[in-house]
Amino acid sequence: MTPRHQISRAAINLIKRFEGFRSKAAELDDGRWTIGYGHTKTARSGTEIAEADAEALLLYDLINVAHAVNEWTYAPLNQNQFDALVSFAFNIGLENFRRSTTLRRINEGRMLEAALAMELWRRADFEGERIVVDALVRRRAYEKSLFLKPVDAWAPAPSPVLPPKIDYDVAPFTLTSTPAVLKTELSGERAIAERVSASPLVPLEDTGPTATETAAAALARRLEALAAEPSAAPVLEAPVRDPLPTPEPEARPVVAPPPAAQDELPPPIEATHEEIARDIDTVPGAPVIADVAAAEPDLAFTPAPKPPVRRQPVSVLVWAGLAFLGLALFAAAVKFGFKTPAAGSIGGLDPVVFGLGAGLIGIAFTAIAVYQLLMRLAGPDTAKSEPPKETPAAEAVTGDDRAEA
Repeated sequence: MTPRHQISRAAINLIKRFEGFRSKAAELDDGRWTIGYGHTKTARSGTEIAEADAEALLLYDLINVAHAVNEWTYAPLNQNQFDALVSFAFNIGLENFRRSTTLRRINEGRMLEAALAMELWRRADFEGERIVVDALVRRRAYEKSLFLKPVDAWAPAPSPVLPPKIDYDVAPFTLTSTPAVLKTELSGERAIAERVSASPLVPLEDTGPTATETAAAALARRLEALAAEPSAAPVLEAPVRDPLPTPEPEARPVVAPPPAAQDELPPPIEATHEEIARDIDTVPGAPVIADVAAAEPDLAFTPAPKPPVRRQPVSVLVWAGLAFLGLALFAAAVKFGFKTPAAGSIGGLDPVVFGLGAGLIGIAFTAIAVYQLLMRLAGPDTAKSEPPKETPAAEAVTGDDRAEA
């Protein structure tokens, strides 16, 4: 069972600040009357009250509110949370408080969300329109601040350790329109609210430069004087002389050939490749060409063959040494593989196995060395030499041979 709380002076002062004191009863729009700090039960026309009596009536009205908060909240509350909920429930009404999100979040143990849910109750009906009221926004802020105020000490949240970031989850609690500033007169026979219109901006009279402007102008002049560069020496300009006239090239007469000479020019030669080749073959002393393309480099281009890469031959001493090494291995194989008893071992191997391996390696070395020595004695290009191919010029037939054919 949760302990029952009593209203403290913090809740009473909060309610009195936002309700306002009304010494004479005033009629509401729905026909009821109000007096004191929002008291409506016993208010009548023509009633007057003092501040002490108005506070007593407020305490009387808060009895039912405190009882409802104690009965409807199941989570443990501290004194600040209880006072904030009493002010909140007194303002929105007990029925609205009973089905509010704030009470639901408190009973779920989600206190921070309960405080944020108070922001949902900041609108009022004014002139047929439900608008956000500036006074209700401020009242919800005070109640939420009192609800979140710890009794013992504040929880530290140092900025270097916990730098704040924007939270998009509180978008429903942000303002989408400018709250309306409503003014309620606490005197008179009618309790009504009026919108406070923004006062028009009155242009200020021009009384000359202010002290700040004067100091700024003096500083600017001082900086300009410091940054000014010394005047440079005048640069003497060289006199401009008229350029020398450029001699015009002499016009040479164009000598045209006489008309008779033009008529005697031979017609252009139009011949095929076959005719050109035949004419070249018939010229005495002309080179023998198998194809016209060979005589005309522009028609066919054959790149010159690259010379073959010749490797440096291995010295004869190397092959002789390899043959000697092969004979030595073969002799060692004969000695250790067939003459040494099988009781001993050579390097951890059986003498027979060692002898056979050394003998095979020696035979291979000897054979390779003998082959290379014989090839060296016979000549390097003997085996690979081929008869030279005939050049295209040798295969070509001269014009005289064709004539004989």
